[in-house]
Amino acid sequence: MLSAKLLPRIAALFSLTAATFVPAQSLTPRPIHLAKGRSLTLNLPANFSLNIAAQGLHCPRFMAVSPDHRIFIADLYDRSDNTRGGIYILDGWNPAIHTFARVVPYIEHLRNPNNLAFYTEPAHDGKPEQSWIYIPLTDKLIRYRYNPGDNAPTGEPEVLATYPDYGLNYKYGGWHLTRTVAFATLHGKTRLYVTVGSSCNACREKEEIRATLSVMDPDGKNQQIIARGLRNAVGIKFIPSIDGGALFATNMGADHLGDQDPEDTFFELDSNAHPTAPGANYGWPTCYFDHGRPHPDALISAPKPTDHTVPPPPAGPSPPQFACTKIPSVYTTFVPHSSPLGFEYFDSSSHSLADTFLVALHGPSHPHIGTGYRIVRFNPGNRKPQAFITGFLVNRRVKGRPCGILNMGPDSFLFTDDLDGVVYYVEAH
Repeated sequence: MLSAKLLPRIAALFSLTAATFVPAQSLTPRPIHLAKGRSLTLNLPANFSLNIAAQGLHCPRFMAVSPDHRIFIADLYDRSDNTRGGIYILDGWNPAIHTFARVVPYIEHLRNPNNLAFYTEPAHDGKPEQSWIYIPLTDKLIRYRYNPGDNAPTGEPEVLATYPDYGLNYKYGGWHLTRTVAFATLHGKTRLYVTVGSSCNACREKEEIRATLSVMDPDGKNQQIIARGLRNAVGIKFIPSIDGGALFATNMGADHLGDQDPEDTFFELDSNAHPTAPGANYGWPTCYFDHGRPHPDALISAPKPTDHTVPPPPAGPSPPQFACTKIPSVYTTFVPHSSPLGFEYFDSSSHSLADTFLVALHGPSHPHIGTGYRIVRFNPGNRKPQAFITGFLVNRRVKGRPCGILNMGPDSFLFTDDLDGVVYYVEAH
C-alpha cells in the first residue's frame, strides 16, 4: 500500500489524409521485450523514458487511484461479452526499476468492467466519512464500500442503475459493451457521470439511455440524461484546472461511412465556465464530423447529414430531421476511425507536458485503415493532435493497442496496452 506521505515522492519518481498526425518533435525508437517472446519498438520523444511497469494482465483498460493512494485497474479479460473481467491492484512500486512487484486481484468474474471510480462521502448526521468504489458493468452500475487497505470488496454491492445488455456482437453490429463513469464537481455539486454507447452504427434506439451522458447523485438518486447523440464516448474525465472545472469526453464516429469518414471527436461536455445546454445533442446518428478547421476559440468541424438515412419506425411518420447546426462545438477531432479512448491532462505544474492533453488512440478493428494505434498530444491553445508515442502499428500489423492513461505527477504517467496485457510507465528526464 502507498502511504499518503509517500505519494508526493512517488509522483516525482513517476515524475493517410490531410489530417494525418505530424510529430511535434522527432521520436526516438525504444525496443521493448515482453514476456512470452513478444517484442515491439515504440517511438517517443528523446527526453522521455519508457518502462514495462506490469504485464501478465488480460485486457487492461482504465486505471484509478484509491483514497489510500493505491492504483486500481479494470481488466475486460477479452473483447467478447464475458463475465471473466476483474478489478486488480497494481502493488509494490519499485522506483529504481519503475515496475510493480505484483498484480493483486480485488474482484473477479465481472461482466466487462471498463473503468472504475472512487468517491468519499463526507461525514454527516453523526456518521463518519465513507469511501466507495464504483464499477460500471455492461448490465449495471454497482458500488462497494471501500476502506483503506482493502484487498477485496467489503459487503455486498449496491446496484445504482441497470443498462441494456443485449445486442449484436459489438465488433460487427456496433453494440458497445462498456460503460464509463467519472465524478465531477460542476455547478456546486459533486455527481457521478455515466456514458453508455449505442447499439449500432446508425439506428433509432429502443432504449433512451443508449448513446447518452447521464448524471446521478453519488448514492444513485436523481438520475437524468443530460446529453444525447454520443455514439460511443468511452473516455470521460473531469479536469479541475480548465474552465473552473470541466468534464471532457472522447467519442467515436460511426463505422459505416467508409475509411475516410467520419472524424472521431473530443468534447468539453460541461464546465463551470460553459454549462452544457439543456437538451444537448451531439448529432449521432443523423450527423457526423468531417474536415476539422482552425478557429480562434476551438477547432470546429462542420457537421452534415449522412448519406445513409436512418430508417423510420415500422409504422408512423419519421421524426423530424435533427438540425446538425445545433451540435455543440467540438474541442478537437481525430483522423477517422482512430478510436480515441482514455486521456489525461497535465497542467502548468508539469514541464515537458505543461498544459497538454494526451489521448490514447486505440485504432480500428480493421488495421488496413492505418489510423489510430498511437498516443497523441495537443494543448488548449493549439488543438491539432500530434504524435507522441507510435509503433503500435507497423506495416498494417498490430503490435499493441493503447487504451487508458493515468497522470502520476508532473511529466509522468502510466498507460495500458489492452492487446498485450501491459502497463507502461513513461516519464520525462
